[in-house]
Amino acid sequence: MKANMAKAKLSFCLPPLTQDDQFYAEKKNLSDARDLRYEFELPNSLSTDEILKIFDQIIQTARLIHMDEIELYFVEDEDFGPFSPRNEIGSLNLILRTIDSLLSPTNHQAIQVLRELRNVTLSKLHLVGTQSGVVDHMMIDESSNNIEEDDSLLRWAKNNGVQSKLNIGCFKGAGRGLIASDDLSIGDAALEIPESLIISEDLIFQSEMYNAVKELQIMTSDTMLTLWTMRERFNPDSKFKIYFDTLPENFNTGLSFGIEALAELEGTLLFEELVQSKEHLRQQYDMLFPMLFSDYPDIFKKEIYTWDKFLWACELFYSNSMKVVFSDGKLKTCLVPVAGLLNHSLCPHILQYGRVDLLTKYLKFPLSRPCERGQQCYLSYGSYSSSHLLTFYGFVPKGDNYYDFIPLDFDALDGDGSAKSQHMVRGTWLSKSNGPCTYGLPHKLVAHLRSALNCGDLMDSAPDRKETDREVLEMMLSIFNPMLEELGASDGPVWENRSWDVILALEFKELQRVIISSVVASCNSGLELMKL
Repeated sequence: MKANMAKAKLSFCLPPLTQDDQFYAEKKNLSDARDLRYEFELPNSLSTDEILKIFDQIIQTARLIHMDEIELYFVEDEDFGPFSPRNEIGSLNLILRTIDSLLSPTNHQAIQVLRELRNVTLSKLHLVGTQSGVVDHMMIDESSNNIEEDDSLLRWAKNNGVQSKLNIGCFKGAGRGLIASDDLSIGDAALEIPESLIISEDLIFQSEMYNAVKELQIMTSDTMLTLWTMRERFNPDSKFKIYFDTLPENFNTGLSFGIEALAELEGTLLFEELVQSKEHLRQQYDMLFPMLFSDYPDIFKKEIYTWDKFLWACELFYSNSMKVVFSDGKLKTCLVPVAGLLNHSLCPHILQYGRVDLLTKYLKFPLSRPCERGQQCYLSYGSYSSSHLLTFYGFVPKGDNYYDFIPLDFDALDGDGSAKSQHMVRGTWLSKSNGPCTYGLPHKLVAHLRSALNCGDLMDSAPDRKETDREVLEMMLSIFNPMLEELGASDGPVWENRSWDVILALEFKELQRVIISSVVASCNSGLELMKL
């Protein structure tokens, strides 16, 4: 971000792509194909239409800078964004930071242009939440019995240096969350947590447990922190006693699914993922116990280190932990009291976090879009699919999750069958190209299938290309029609009378049904178009 203070024009610069970006090559190719710019000359004055035109050029570049693997896979030739609410919020905040860096030191004649660009950017950020299609409005549960516990947690946190502009609320069907106590603007820190209150591996080094287990090859820092947490949870003298006392008895993630819920998912990829994850945790527990019971009976008490308590601690870390860069520069897995109550959204208020401020030694959670008083304040856990969120966090988000996809593996075109070409599909309603050429399917997938059928040459005659596309669509139907049949018919409103895990399984199953149905419908629609 730099400014050229020549009197004629002001340079507005976005950070160029660098080879440190793991998707550099793909982004560079897309950037070159679209002739995107990273430096813009701002004249002394522009009309409203000219402001909007240059903003459109800037936001296209910012969106590409923030694109991730999924967005790069699904991008279409004529699709210039938005690519997802998460990408849009990050892109707009990059533009806002660049504008603010130019506004603060300059007395350039183009300052009014910068201010107008800033107003456009802020207006777009205000609109993201309303135009994202994300359902984030939850009803507050007035019948909650946790008010006293929640108040004690906030008092404890503030007594230990936490600065908060959020209150704890309980929401129907979602448990606890954090609510804005005032109107919060972009850049406001909703939460500030002192580094000294963050639970990390540093606490293990101060305990007798560390000397006992540090030489064990199977003992990673994350495993040690899990074991330390199990013990500290029941320590009456713990500094974190109030924090542990206010944690739920059950986290209700996919790792706690019962037999009936798993049975509902049989035939889906999630079923395999859940079974493997549960088996992995069980194997990990069996590697630790009873060995630690016999070797260190004074430290590892049998009544504390049970399988159920181990599973609880694992679910705690999966659903509440964060990766934070501490003031010593080290990235650590940790638990952050109070901040762990922030719920995930596909269109979050807080996007940039995870690094302790070197001057204040506080972990800050600044807003990337406004949050009104009384509104639940949301965090982004990451660009995760609903299957990941169900497995490790225990929910399926409402609205369009751009990271929900179904993976497809094909033999590589130039291989012997041992190498695989990986592709994916998602709900075709998210595609901006539903006509001939891709029929709402990903361009990369269609191109692969055309090549696999040895008919990818664009110089083929129109009838040949039409026949190729017919075969592509029929191949897709041969894959997805059996998937749809295996899922069966929707169970409808009877969900309400089922257990929490079965309800979650049915929600996920319905999501899969909707995605697969959209692929089948798009393929059938494409075949119908060919008859015209």
